[in-house]
Amino acid sequence: MPQHWLFKSEPGVYSIDDLKRDKKSSWDGVRNYQARNYLRDSMKRGDLVLFYHSGSEIPEAGPGIAGVAKITREGYPDATALDPKHPHHDPKSTQAEPIWMMVDIEFVERFPAVVSLEELKGEKALEGMLVLRKGQRLSVMPVEPVHFEHVLKLGRSRK
Repeated sequence: MPQHWLFKSEPGVYSIDDLKRDKKSSWDGVRNYQARNYLRDSMKRGDLVLFYHSGSEIPEAGPGIAGVAKITREGYPDATALDPKHPHHDPKSTQAEPIWMMVDIEFVERFPAVVSLEELKGEKALEGMLVLRKGQRLSVMPVEPVHFEHVLKLGRSRK
């Protein structure tokens, strides 16, 4: 049975619209050990991902869930950590002993409008969802199936 995840991205860096345009992308640059462990050990091909915009240049848009992606390639070494010219370079990571991992994802759907963080917080059915917990800062996190399904219903009901 597929698992469910939430990936956060600044829409000015990489948005759901960028993924829709590109169709597929590597999810690189994650530099937190717990998130890395999810990428390396837990994510499987076919798992579904809520694509979360963590900020916006448009203040009224705010953070929220913009759509859905799917994992197409399981965890493998993050090449950006090995590239000294890349902003995500980590000199401690080597080809022989990579520290950081990434996965590949593909576009599934964009919601007609972002399901805002404020709206998510107001949904009793989403109580306990990790992204709604105070102090939860991970850019990659698991999502319970019941929460995933509820967010899908909210996102697809947008006009």
